[in-house]
Amino acid sequence: MMKWRSSRLSRLGSAVFAEVAEWKEEARHDGLDVIDLGIGSPDLPPSERVRQAMSAAVLRDDAYRYPLSRGSIKFRLTAADWLSYRFGISIDPERELVTLMGSQDGLAHLALAVSEPGDMAIVPDPGYPIYAAGLAVAGVEPYFVPLRADNGFLPDLGAVPEHIWAKSAFILLNFPSNPVSAVADLPFFERLAAIAKRCGVLVVHDLAYSEMAFDGFRPPSILQIEGAKDFAVEFHSLSKSFNLAGGRIGFLAGNAQAVGALRDLKANLDYGVFEAVQEAGIEALREDMAGAAPVGPVYERRRDRFLAALRAEGWEVTPPKATMFVWAPLPKGWGSQQEGKVAADTPPKADSRQSSRAFARELLRATGVAVIPGSAFGAQGEGYVRIALVEEADRLEEAARRIGRFIRGEF
Repeated sequence: MMKWRSSRLSRLGSAVFAEVAEWKEEARHDGLDVIDLGIGSPDLPPSERVRQAMSAAVLRDDAYRYPLSRGSIKFRLTAADWLSYRFGISIDPERELVTLMGSQDGLAHLALAVSEPGDMAIVPDPGYPIYAAGLAVAGVEPYFVPLRADNGFLPDLGAVPEHIWAKSAFILLNFPSNPVSAVADLPFFERLAAIAKRCGVLVVHDLAYSEMAFDGFRPPSILQIEGAKDFAVEFHSLSKSFNLAGGRIGFLAGNAQAVGALRDLKANLDYGVFEAVQEAGIEALREDMAGAAPVGPVYERRRDRFLAALRAEGWEVTPPKATMFVWAPLPKGWGSQQEGKVAADTPPKADSRQSSRAFARELLRATGVAVIPGSAFGAQGEGYVRIALVEEADRLEEAARRIGRFIRGEF
């Protein structure tokens, strides 16, 4: 019998996401009111001016030609201006920046462009699934560096063996991070830069959540480090910060050779981002540079109200400093009758009863609240769930009340 399915597909992402989607459909079929806190898709629209810019572009007669695969010079100039405004960095929009159909587009293809089959790459665990999937497609072997609570969910760079650095084409990190919602400061990136330069490893930084930080924190760019363009590239996305997730637009900036490699690959794979979406992206970046209200405070208020409601239900979770996610250790003793507060200082062991998958499955079946098991993001994610703050605050508080009843065994 012929086989028309590549073995690579078994290494692409996590089957848990498909499972959760099935669970949600089952819950709706059973008549449950589903509060979907699973996928990190913004529930808010772009600003009116951004939508008007897209609408006007859609009506242009010339909007339906093939766009440049690297992105229009107008968008690239605006993105370079925004990087200067936001981070104080200088980027050549011709050589050091390429437009993408969302940062996931670039993350999926970068390994194909900058490495060879059999190379290694250092990626985080837990990590966004496309990181490992992009390596699988390119035939690159991952080295998973653990992100653990006792180190603030930062990688212990010194614990990566020298032979791994020597064999690796690049290291890919993401701060503020999905799923663990950790943040990193410039001194961390300086330590990373010193190792990368010594070992000749490209640093790939995914900064998709740069505008979604709280409590006065402003996430830095690795490109702020002197000489960073010699060894680093950085992904930026308009999906979360500007509510353009469905528009599919982002960009890669930094080292000209790596940016050029991805640009050349994409020139053979696709025709780039629809011009009307680029016009919307231009308006979003210009609005931000003009001082438009940022999205971060919206999610900060949601974080505060949701975690206060969880705390009232007995589940104490450390507030994240950034992103649209809460990375929560499973409550100890969930599913059983309890007195007083539920301890959540340390994640439970990954046995069959207290696995993150079992928790998420039973929570959704009982309450209609959908979250993502931490195991979907790698082995180190076991014992946690990721909760997306993608509903209005009142709805989040209702979710917290249902969760509280669930962990007390009241359903």
